[in-house]
Amino acid sequence: MSDLTTALDAVLERTVSTPPGVPGVAAVVTDREGNRYEGAAGVRVLGEGAEMTPDTVCSIFSTTKAVTGTACLQLVEEGRLDLDAPAKEYAPAIGERQVLDGFAADGTPKLRPPKHDITTRMLLLHTAGFGYDFFNEHYHRLAQEHGQPSVITASRAAIETPLLFDPGEQWEYGSNLDWAGQVVEGITGRRLGEVFQERIFGPLGMDTTAFVLTDEMRARFARIHQREESGELTPLVDFELPQDPEVHMGGHGLHSTALDYAKFIRMWLNDGAGPDGPVLRPETVAMAVQNGLGDLKVKLLPGVIPTLSHDAEFFPGMPKSWALTFMLNDEDAPTGRPAGSLAWAGLPNLFYWIDRRNGLGGFWATQIFPFADPASVGGYLDFETAVYEDARAPVAA
Repeated sequence: MSDLTTALDAVLERTVSTPPGVPGVAAVVTDREGNRYEGAAGVRVLGEGAEMTPDTVCSIFSTTKAVTGTACLQLVEEGRLDLDAPAKEYAPAIGERQVLDGFAADGTPKLRPPKHDITTRMLLLHTAGFGYDFFNEHYHRLAQEHGQPSVITASRAAIETPLLFDPGEQWEYGSNLDWAGQVVEGITGRRLGEVFQERIFGPLGMDTTAFVLTDEMRARFARIHQREESGELTPLVDFELPQDPEVHMGGHGLHSTALDYAKFIRMWLNDGAGPDGPVLRPETVAMAVQNGLGDLKVKLLPGVIPTLSHDAEFFPGMPKSWALTFMLNDEDAPTGRPAGSLAWAGLPNLFYWIDRRNGLGGFWATQIFPFADPASVGGYLDFETAVYEDARAPVAA
């Protein structure tokens, strides 16, 4: 057993067994050639006994976003999508969105037309004006007082929300990639899942990634758990994303495995190359991984709905930017991840990073609400740190 395997196995076991612990975790490390590590610890569902494995199927939430971004970039390469054209040319309903200018004395939302058109580039950068009710007080109020459906419903009404500001003027994390998925559907005339399967999952061999669970996927499915205030974990055995969704949610709707997602990461490490040919061109990848925010920066995500998220920020105090469609750390991270690397996460505490400089990436999958769970985050940061400690270790003669 290699030193890396020993070190990472220990991180996973410690994350599961050290109170308050996690039910189970699956994790993979890949370089440009293949997986360096595949591991898991714990169980898929507390009280049911089935062990967590690297091929356990998880609800991957916002790690879906980069897949949607990839589909957009493919359409850019083909000349079918102009990132700077009004997105309403491809998804007309986005042109009906208005800006929320607060609430009247009686609680009625005050709406006005936006000063600018939303572009697909804004959607990929999270500067279009959309938010999430679990990270934004105004959206939460719309949900509580005006019946705005949660994005978890995968309904069209869930994304037909007002804008929080004029498009292009701020950064706000939200349902932008759900709309980007609508752009893809508008251009291709096909449902997003079909586009992904034909253009991304099939070419990369990601045979266990989909919006809708197959019977075979369900047999390996891990349930999300709720971390109670006491620290205890309760399996949400009746919760799953809609299996006949009105909208294929490009922002959060996929199910996948750590093994499958590592194939997607590897494509980005290899300048867009898949095992059977290019998924993206090298020049597209080079463009997509640059900071697209200018002077804007990624902000802390406030935990507005405590059962779904704590306050969340990667590497607090470090400036972070956004690319198409990843977070960039502007400085070297304490884990060893170099500046300019790509990364993001999913609400039930899934995390990944893509270090194109060193040809390293990893995916960490737990299934716990709320987001930014200290045990999950701490385990993930230990995991990434151990990868870089191994990479820096001198090779024995």
